[in-house]
Amino acid sequence: MIPVVLPTYNRAPLSFVKGEGSWLTTDDGNRYLDLGAGIAVNALGHANPDLVEALTQQAQQLWHVSNLYRIPQQERLALQLVDKTFADTVFFTNSGTEACELAIKMARKYHYDKGTPRAEIITFEGAFHGRSTAAIAASGAEKMVKGFGPLMPGFRQIAFGDHAALRAAVTDQSCAVMIEPIQGEGGIRTLPDACLKGLRDLCDEHGALLIFDEVQCGMGRSGKLFAHEWAGVTPDIMMVAKGIGGGFPLGAVLATEEAASGMVAGTHGSTYGGNPLACAVGAKVMDIVSDDGFLAAVNRKAALFAQGLQSLVARHPAVYDSLRGQGLILGLKCKMTNTDIVKANYDQHLLTVPAADNVIRLLPALNIPDADIAEALARLDRAATAVEHGA
Repeated sequence: MIPVVLPTYNRAPLSFVKGEGSWLTTDDGNRYLDLGAGIAVNALGHANPDLVEALTQQAQQLWHVSNLYRIPQQERLALQLVDKTFADTVFFTNSGTEACELAIKMARKYHYDKGTPRAEIITFEGAFHGRSTAAIAASGAEKMVKGFGPLMPGFRQIAFGDHAALRAAVTDQSCAVMIEPIQGEGGIRTLPDACLKGLRDLCDEHGALLIFDEVQCGMGRSGKLFAHEWAGVTPDIMMVAKGIGGGFPLGAVLATEEAASGMVAGTHGSTYGGNPLACAVGAKVMDIVSDDGFLAAVNRKAALFAQGLQSLVARHPAVYDSLRGQGLILGLKCKMTNTDIVKANYDQHLLTVPAADNVIRLLPALNIPDADIAEALARLDRAATAVEHGA
């Protein structure tokens, strides 16, 4: 008999009823240290007082109006994003998957309106852009697409790091290149700065648009507001979600005026995207996360955490191979099966997230206290010891 909730997740036997900062409490009163943050969503921790206040104030005034009308909270957040990024314009969605759908439409419409229609979008092995029909076609991975055909056409996957294949694939008929500056689901794989710069040059050479998916690696997680800033390059279109709402469902597509030129009235819409509640919370997240002092603290915490994790890898060579990532989007490449290590972490009341390439992801709140970093390292150490001894 099928469960009342569609069983598309292999859920851990944990049910949380309260969250505060980097901690979650189960229905039976046990506390867990959260290094997953809802998979990079709770950027400022659980029940952050500033976000609770922003949400409560807005909830007492207005929850939802249609995008048929002006929404001041939406305009405020859009101005914040435009002021802090490459973008000239923003469209708000409810999720990263929805942002991906618009990014694809925007890129294809751009070339159509220029009188030279192009459809093919170049993507990369290991990519994750969501679970809609377009997003899984962009990924191309068998585990994502099997049984869901026919797939949306127009996507071409290139092996991660295969520069020769990429250069051969991008031509004057290419619509766009879409890439995560740091792959999340793919195993915390960081694209080198030189590669991002090369991608920008390659797209410019062939008139293709460059789309960055910063759904998981954006909003301060890398130590800059957006991960591509480390390379000193800018995209034409960028997908944002997860951390931008601090736990409230919110996504966005940011674009240059040129890239967005085809998206005129009637070409796209959303019932809930950009609603006053979501944008009020998103504006408060932006107030906090975009501050230079806050980002400096993220980098300091990241260095502290990384130093401890490098020591962990050295002490447990049978369990861990290496540390990956940047800022507070980190991954431990495992020698033992990553799901076994995640379970061992559960036994230590510690939440971590598996990823591809036998990696466990560490995506704590960006404002995690130093004491919680120390506690996390101690619990990771105990879990690794238990795995080594077959406990």
